[in-house]
Amino acid sequence: MSAFLLTLLVLLIAACGLVLVAGGRRHPPLAAERDALNTRFYRQRLRELEEDEAQGVVGERAEMIRELQQTLLLDIPEDEQIHARTLSRWVLLPGILLLIVVTLGFYFKTGGFAQVMSWQQAQLDLPALRAQVMDPKAEPLSMDQLARLGLGIRTSLQSDPSNVNDWLMLGRIGMVMNNAATATQAFQHAMQLAPENPEAKLSYADVLTRSQDPQNLRQAAQMLSEMAKQDGTNLQILSLLAFNAFARQDYDQAIAEWQKMLQLLPADDKRSDTIRRSIEQARTDAGRQTSRLALNVTLAPEVEKMLPEGGVLYISVSDGVSSVPVAVKKMPLSHFPLTLTLDDSNAMMPERLLSAQHQVLVRVRISRDGSANPQAGDWFGTSAVTPFDGHQQLSIAIDRQQK
Repeated sequence: MSAFLLTLLVLLIAACGLVLVAGGRRHPPLAAERDALNTRFYRQRLRELEEDEAQGVVGERAEMIRELQQTLLLDIPEDEQIHARTLSRWVLLPGILLLIVVTLGFYFKTGGFAQVMSWQQAQLDLPALRAQVMDPKAEPLSMDQLARLGLGIRTSLQSDPSNVNDWLMLGRIGMVMNNAATATQAFQHAMQLAPENPEAKLSYADVLTRSQDPQNLRQAAQMLSEMAKQDGTNLQILSLLAFNAFARQDYDQAIAEWQKMLQLLPADDKRSDTIRRSIEQARTDAGRQTSRLALNVTLAPEVEKMLPEGGVLYISVSDGVSSVPVAVKKMPLSHFPLTLTLDDSNAMMPERLLSAQHQVLVRVRISRDGSANPQAGDWFGTSAVTPFDGHQQLSIAIDRQQK
């Protein structure tokens, strides 16, 4: 039992004892109190008569004493039964029960009892959860289990704040649960405890790279550059360097780091496609995309009168042979004629880039309900299969209705 609960129990027992002691005392009736007051008044009056007689003020002291005695006898009846009242302790039982119920009710309502129990349970579950997360064959922890594991680790760190591994684990839990503040603070503590720990440095640089703060991005870039000088073939370091540069809009460095990764990866590595797509995206954002398809979309007069409110425009580009699109773009309806451009950043799959196509077929469709699948009644238009050299410009008229 915690010290707080023990203190609460002691105070509650003391309050109940006070009620029993105060309520169980013998209380004299009002008549007894009245008679005692009359007796004290009688004796006070006798002393005053003695003083008056000694001073020669009163000459009939005996007569006055008889009158006082007669008055006292009238004020104190001889046949009145005087009994002291004792209150039964059983009568106090409902009040004690009410005191206990109200006290415990206020504690459970405002004292955070559920949170305390959850915290204590997290401490009990910590060894099992820690073992499960460290076992590669065990089932992954649920979000609720991760939250309890994080609470248990924070509690453990209160008594062992120099445990670098626990700070690293807490930081990883923060990243999984999308809690940037917890992750950043935990990795920062790990860095302070072990400045040369590679895992702590890389993890801290990773969480800083995910930040939107330019200062954090610059700090992460400096840390990653220093690590890359020591280990220039570490794919994780190069990947973080590339994403950090991309976030800082340093597209030249991002492209250079991704190209280094392509040279280090095997030819059949699945990550290569994602890296190539990232390179194309960087080139697009830098305004250096060399392969583009410019489109001019118009509406037939009958279609212009029937444009749906809240409709969506879908543009898909295929190679004219396969029905699977090479590039897709989705955008809300706007004014027509409409001019837009597609490039490799709109590719559906990294292994089928728009720039790699030798011919294209463009289809433009107005979806009334935003569905990606064609619906009966949707208006659309298509182009002819056209040779593509990376600098084509096509005009498409939306003039047909889906049946």
